[in-house]
Amino acid sequence: MSSIRVLKTFVAAATEGSFAAAAHRVALTQAAVGQQMRALEADLRRPLFERQGKSVALNDAGRELLPAVRKLVALYDQMRAAGVSPEPMSGTVHLGAVVSAVRPLIQATLSLKARHPGLDLHVSAAKSMDLLARVEAGELDAAIAVREPGQARPGLAWTTLYEEPMVLLAPRSAGEGSARVLLQRHPFIRFDRSQHTGHLVQRMLRRLKVEPEDFLELNAIESIVDLVRAGLGIAILPHLQGGRWAADSRLRVVEIPKAEVRRIAFVQTRDSAQAPVVGAVIRELQSRLQG
Repeated sequence: MSSIRVLKTFVAAATEGSFAAAAHRVALTQAAVGQQMRALEADLRRPLFERQGKSVALNDAGRELLPAVRKLVALYDQMRAAGVSPEPMSGTVHLGAVVSAVRPLIQATLSLKARHPGLDLHVSAAKSMDLLARVEAGELDAAIAVREPGQARPGLAWTTLYEEPMVLLAPRSAGEGSARVLLQRHPFIRFDRSQHTGHLVQRMLRRLKVEPEDFLELNAIESIVDLVRAGLGIAILPHLQGGRWAADSRLRVVEIPKAEVRRIAFVQTRDSAQAPVVGAVIRELQSRLQG
């Protein structure tokens, strides 16, 4: 049976997209990572990765397995944390988040502060690129940001929280039809193309081989959702964690085959002095997300 260490390596390889990057994250050699992944595949009796040169990507079996592995790793970390009685944490910590993740971050910080009254936790919202710059500059101790594949930021440490698949969002009045058909029929509300989420939107449009009629371009997912709900157009957006679009009588969520995903992760500097507090916030967030 595979160990927790092997499962953590699997999560790192899935997140980083290469055994070399995963090796740096889990403090192993690249060869050791490859050996562990081959052993895991042998243990489970099925391949988990598609290997293309130096890069790796999860295949269907790997993607199906990933959520369960993350839950096991998080549960193990929680059991370890419960086994110790650390001194109460204290001090001032500055955290940031993209708008869609502000609410769960505030909930996590309030829960943590209830157990550690000496903590002074500040939360602010900003665009993902701005958050990364502020973490690197030391203005923020950590942030929840969008993680772009292949980001060359060696001074940062990432902890993936969840993934949001790209979907087409249309008003219920738009009627039936595939994503491609709807994009050809209705005005398109585009997410800011200068941001990573906007890049994902453009890649989905290229994959669907359609050039929609752009109606408006915004950098606010909920504002776009409100416009779609009002029947003013359609959009391609990441299906927000905790979002209830499918239950909204005025919205229609259309899945896109082999859709891109937006990865949301906690980021901090590798030498962060606030690593214990940030780690506690991450565990609190993971516990809430899995609950």
